[in-house]
Amino acid sequence: MRSLLALAAASAFLCTGPAAAQPAGQFPFALTREGQMLGAVEGEVASFRGLAYAAPPVGALRWRPPQATAENAEMHTAYEYGAPCLQPSLPGAREDCLTLNVFRPFGVDGPLPVMVFIHGGAFVTGTANDPLFDGAKLAQAGLIVVTVNFRLGALGWLIDPDLSEGGSGNYGLMDQIAALHWVHDNIAAFGGDPGNVTLFGSGAGAASIALLMLSAQSRDLFQKAILQSVPGRMRLRSAQEAELVGRQFVAALGRQADPRAAEPRRLLAAERHLLEKSSRSFAPMIDGSLVIEDPAAGFAAGHESRIPLMIGSTDDETNFDSELEIKEELASSGTTSDELRKLYPDLAGSSELAARFYTDKAFSEPVRLLARLHAASGAPTFRYRFGYVPEARRANPEGGHGRELQFIFGVEGVPGAGILSRSDREVASRMRAYWINFARSGDPNGPDLPRWDVAAGRDRLLLITNDRIASGDDPWTERLDRLGR
Repeated sequence: MRSLLALAAASAFLCTGPAAAQPAGQFPFALTREGQMLGAVEGEVASFRGLAYAAPPVGALRWRPPQATAENAEMHTAYEYGAPCLQPSLPGAREDCLTLNVFRPFGVDGPLPVMVFIHGGAFVTGTANDPLFDGAKLAQAGLIVVTVNFRLGALGWLIDPDLSEGGSGNYGLMDQIAALHWVHDNIAAFGGDPGNVTLFGSGAGAASIALLMLSAQSRDLFQKAILQSVPGRMRLRSAQEAELVGRQFVAALGRQADPRAAEPRRLLAAERHLLEKSSRSFAPMIDGSLVIEDPAAGFAAGHESRIPLMIGSTDDETNFDSELEIKEELASSGTTSDELRKLYPDLAGSSELAARFYTDKAFSEPVRLLARLHAASGAPTFRYRFGYVPEARRANPEGGHGRELQFIFGVEGVPGAGILSRSDREVASRMRAYWINFARSGDPNGPDLPRWDVAAGRDRLLLITNDRIASGDDPWTERLDRLGR
């Protein structure tokens, strides 16, 4: 049905003249540098999937900055997602993956606010094509939503003297900047406003956005940011540390082989070998040009873009895949079991203590720190903590990292997202309204929503719990103060 609707719209377009003569949104059609893109329509939303924003980073372009695509005047259908970027255990993942997806309200004139989503996955997994990140619900509210794929793992975050150009190995971050340039240059063709772009993302996606806020190369490409579960005190590897990992990776491949010609399965095998030793083997690094400092240091120095910011975390940031990360966090903290029990006297089990400590040390306190620092710069800053658990899961709640994503995107019944109850949907509607209002104006507040106070001057935040949504003073202040010393 999607294809039929799209083809019917294309036929009408071809009979009535060029796109410039049509009101914005009349057809699922957009003219970009890469060609004439024909999208699909479902209900009130037109989608354009698998749009290339850079040339395939394969062969000679492996471990090189993203290159521009060739200009093209032909018509292309954009009905299907492109391949996910190469990673372990995801069928169909490929190196040729630098694509993005655009969702827009069908038949609505622009210019419309734009939200660009950067997915998480610890910099080694994930994809913008995840059904959880379908932008239709947000687009129905009158927004343009863009979701972006970027290089991951060893292909996205590797530095080696024989492979890296200019000493930088932050290829995943370069890809994100290239995607933002594509949005700036092309989004008007979809009805979007290139001067009203909000970046949002969770986990590694939020960490990427924090780095983009600190980067001169991306500063003018977005006007607002939403950092969800950002590990704000993450310590980036130095160039020397990253080079050591790079040498280990090349050695695992086999020095006799040309790394740029190695088969993807060999790349993944070498990557897995290093990830088994440390889950942080592949991540952004301080390269002296694109990335010059850790997020906390950059915010403390006031180097970040002074743009409106929403920032927050969940009250439980663990998940079933984070055991190694928790162990590494505990080991690096030097905190003893006795000290943990003083921080959390109501908890007895060691695993529960470790999980709560991990949540606070890696997310809750660093999020508060970045919020305080950004508010001190004079920029509008809104902090939240999400503690709501869907009604069906309260008897056996899972780890909460990323739990709010289903509420923001509003999807149900897909992998990673259950079916919501009526009460769940009411909370989701309010959450989505905050995100939408912020994307429109830089202020999440709006009619029929509980007031969200700015974070300036004190530890005010919006608390989203099973019982209510309300601004208040942080009940965890004393504990976070002790962790932040």
